[in-house]
Amino acid sequence: MKTMVLIIICLAVCTSLTASDTKGVIDWVNPFIGTGGEGHTFPGVTLPFGMIQVSPDTELHSFQKGFPWCAGYRYEDSTIVGFSHTHFSGTGHSDLGDILLMPYHGELKTEPGQAEDPDSGYRSRFSHHSEIAKPGYYRVQLLDSHITVELSATERTAIHRYTYPTGVSPKVFLDLVHAIYDYNGKIGWAEIRVENDTTVSGYRRIHGWAPDRLICFTIQFSKPITNYGLINQDNSIYKGFGVKGPLLVNYPLAKGRKLKAYFEFEEKKQPLMVKVSISGNDMKGAKHNLQQEQPGWNFDTVVQTAQNTWQAELSKVKIQGSDTEQETLYTALYHTFISPAVYMDVDGRYRGADGAVHKADNFVNYTTFSLWDTFRALHPLFTLLQSERNSHMIQSMLVHQQQSAMSLLPVWSFHANETWCMIGYHGVSVIADAYLKGITLIDPTKALEAMVQSAQTAQYGGLEHYMRYGYVPIDLEKEGASKTLEYAYDDWTIARMAQAMGEAETASRFYKRANYFRNIFDKKSRFMRAKKSDGHFREPFDPMVAAYGGDYTEGNAWQYSWFVPHDPAALIKLMGGDSAFSDKLDQLFTISGDHEKYRGVEDIAGLIGQYAHGNEPSHHIAYLYPFAGKAWKTQERLNQVMTGLFNNSPQGIPGNEDCGQMSAWYLFTSFGFYPVAPGSNQYILGRPFLSQARISLPDGKQFEIIAHQRSKQNIYVGSVRLNGNPLNRTYIEHKEIVAGGKLEFFMTSKPNRSWGQSLKNRPYSLSTSQKRIKITRGEK
Repeated sequence: MKTMVLIIICLAVCTSLTASDTKGVIDWVNPFIGTGGEGHTFPGVTLPFGMIQVSPDTELHSFQKGFPWCAGYRYEDSTIVGFSHTHFSGTGHSDLGDILLMPYHGELKTEPGQAEDPDSGYRSRFSHHSEIAKPGYYRVQLLDSHITVELSATERTAIHRYTYPTGVSPKVFLDLVHAIYDYNGKIGWAEIRVENDTTVSGYRRIHGWAPDRLICFTIQFSKPITNYGLINQDNSIYKGFGVKGPLLVNYPLAKGRKLKAYFEFEEKKQPLMVKVSISGNDMKGAKHNLQQEQPGWNFDTVVQTAQNTWQAELSKVKIQGSDTEQETLYTALYHTFISPAVYMDVDGRYRGADGAVHKADNFVNYTTFSLWDTFRALHPLFTLLQSERNSHMIQSMLVHQQQSAMSLLPVWSFHANETWCMIGYHGVSVIADAYLKGITLIDPTKALEAMVQSAQTAQYGGLEHYMRYGYVPIDLEKEGASKTLEYAYDDWTIARMAQAMGEAETASRFYKRANYFRNIFDKKSRFMRAKKSDGHFREPFDPMVAAYGGDYTEGNAWQYSWFVPHDPAALIKLMGGDSAFSDKLDQLFTISGDHEKYRGVEDIAGLIGQYAHGNEPSHHIAYLYPFAGKAWKTQERLNQVMTGLFNNSPQGIPGNEDCGQMSAWYLFTSFGFYPVAPGSNQYILGRPFLSQARISLPDGKQFEIIAHQRSKQNIYVGSVRLNGNPLNRTYIEHKEIVAGGKLEFFMTSKPNRSWGQSLKNRPYSLSTSQKRIKITRGEK
């Protein structure tokens, strides 16, 4: 009888997974998830890791007020300003919004106007009822002009299709002043050239979050221009010529800081299509990209190709779950495949961190490295699903380091610029994690040299003081507590890679530095605290307080004191043992606080007690209980986060999506394991949130996860099997996943308090002592 039941269960599971295969995985993706609230995602079109991201922008604000519009679009808005071609996905800071196009007819308006009075400018009202967003395709109707806009893209180009009302003359407005975040004096210089009756090219140099960024473009129309005007709103360059207002010319060339243009077409031959390509190098590169990637005018073919590309990428994961679960998970997977983005022309040329144009040698150059966020889970996810791309991303980071004036790996870089945003030198974590998992690097020796160089650049982020004092003194460098903790973890990853390569001296030196977290632990309060250069902790101290530029980075003591992912065993000992450690973890999730003490820090979001899932320093914390032998508490906390903070609505992401990190956390947690310490080759077991998942690995192998008896009541793990054998430990190793196989969780309604309780079954003590760990590289 038991055999028959098992057969029936297997058939049901296999049938369900097969049935989901009949529906394209792209049909489950909802790009509107995260466009509301604080997710900061965009609904427009890009290809996997595509260089161009064409999407609607709904508002233009100053840096001081623009936080909700970091992606240019916000679901709560009711007007669209236009459609620009570069966007960040989920960031808490912004730039881009290049080359804004807006179709119109009738009266020319050269300013976007105000959202409260859309008729005051060229913006238009819109409704979500007429809006569609899917991977590879976006559509909306502009209600004021009754123009239907459709968008799609290739890797470096976009295509627009505008369907105008019958009987009107089609027109298109180009705004080279528009930008996401209106920095004062942002446009350094721009140019528009009307090359012929269907082609327009140009560039603009922008001084925004990126100090000096160049974007070049080519625009082609599907039918001839019958009339046009180039508008220069910068009168300062015409002093002495008697020009008092904006200069409007139909001469085919305009240069200046505030350029705009309009183009008119014949009424017949609807619809009007527009192709746009971009380059970070020159206009020649933009034109070549367009010729190579989109020589024709078949909009539907571009859409189909884009959707086929997304279908192939997203099919690397197959799941069985409810409709809501599939929509949420596949959208998360979609978001993890947007950044980093390709940053080079089809001929391999790219602009480097030194401002010069280089040729990529046997690698694809990438940009948009939000490493303070993505080292935690996104890049570890890539070691499973995008190993070849991850190798190219690492090579892109290494050439950045070679071209950088400070010889540092990227911190937060995009479009050939370093912003120096956030803290740490987390490129070292990405490199070490990939290397230790067996991913091929072009030159590991040079990679290690770049890692060491980044870690000892004295003028960066208080490293001079860190190397002198063994911590970052708060009276000499802001955010000293966070920097000490993050530098110590980064140093551990350097030591791990150095040891694996046989570089004993380097390993020993950085293992010593990896212990520096101990220097800021306060035994009395049991918090990690900011310490002054005289050796005393800064007073007064309130573990609830958070402020930008304070003791911690976008967090408080409650949230940051757990950041010792490389040595939780040491942290447990510092806090007084297993019980004291887990009790304090419980407090984190339950203690109420005065929100006024961190109200000014926008990034503290998704709160459960003082746990802030909306910000990355909290992402590993729920997975720390197994290190104290209480894995069942991790299962409880994850259930709180997953069911309480995530959903499939526009507000369904509990904080900034942050270039894929938030979604990578969601994916790993849905599978049932998480990389607490990238560089360890371990994943800590939580609990699965899907009935079944199958991961297709790069070499053709598959890893399957099954949750038996999963239900709303059965939130605990009763037991685990790996390839049919009991798994009593609360972690799984990378080599066990990439070998292919099956991980089975047997769920119950009551906690199994004995699973993983013994020391031998807990996650390895990821010690900072090289003598206690044997380093072996994983297998691809």
